[in-house]
Amino acid sequence: MIRIFYGDNRVMAQKVIKQQLGDYEIVEADKIQRDDMPSVFLGTSLFGETRSILIKDLSENKECWELLPNFIEGCPHHIVIWETKLDKRSAVYKTLSKNKYVELKEFKMAEDPNKKLVFDIFDTAFRGDGKKAVQMVEKIEVTNDPFSFMGLMTTMAIKKLQYNNSRAAGAIKILAQADLDMKSTSIEPWTIVKTALLKIAK
Repeated sequence: MIRIFYGDNRVMAQKVIKQQLGDYEIVEADKIQRDDMPSVFLGTSLFGETRSILIKDLSENKECWELLPNFIEGCPHHIVIWETKLDKRSAVYKTLSKNKYVELKEFKMAEDPNKKLVFDIFDTAFRGDGKKAVQMVEKIEVTNDPFSFMGLMTTMAIKKLQYNNSRAAGAIKILAQADLDMKSTSIEPWTIVKTALLKIAK
């Protein structure tokens, strides 16, 4: 069984790796070539024992990653492949996901419970209904942090810019100024947030 771990919760992944492998060798994928693959996956130690191996970011080494399916069955070692990112659209991933000797496990950070709420408010303003967005903010401002709220809104505006939304650049500029005002003026932070939402809606 070869295990492939991925996801943004690296602390939890590292904990499970230690549980699975105990003491282990580390193989940095950028330091191996395709000719090294048989040695890594099938080679024995000097004592003939089953090895415990952690391979980091194998998918970034394209020529070795493409060979991986050839070494799954018959591998005598305990191996975890730890990926920073994993392209689920790749042919290699699709092949691995169908192999009964491969375990794919994602370690994901818990999502901020306020994320959807912030998304709804920002999207309402972005669609042009600033008044409703402000009313939505007024219902949650007592129990939420305006600085975290501003950070999440900025992240959402950047995502819209990545999708070539023509209005996103303007929203980012408004939020950047609002963020600066929150840190440098005595105006109540939630007032700055509401003002920014009204400007985005125009």
